[in-house]
Amino acid sequence: MAQIPEPKTVELEDEYYHVRFRDPDEFSEIRTPDWAAEVAEEIETGSKVRTGHRKGSHDWDVQSVLIPESVGKSDARSAAKRIVEKLNE
Repeated sequence: MAQIPEPKTVELEDEYYHVRFRDPDEFSEIRTPDWAAEVAEEIETGSKVRTGHRKGSHDWDVQSVLIPESVGKSDARSAAKRIVEKLNE
């Protein structure tokens, strides 16, 4: 299992808290795949996961997790971490 980083930032944008695990500049491409959203929904309804293709590599990693604003900032951080843990199972 890959090591799960601590969230770097939690910022409110539109109606989601963007819980950033990795800098977007580390990636050549970022997507929000449906399969990851299905896993996120099991933890927190309405959540989304952004995965990124690392520059110069074939690896895809979680860049950030979007948690609905209604969850609150501190709970968004913990929900995002649980989502990333579940994705790495």
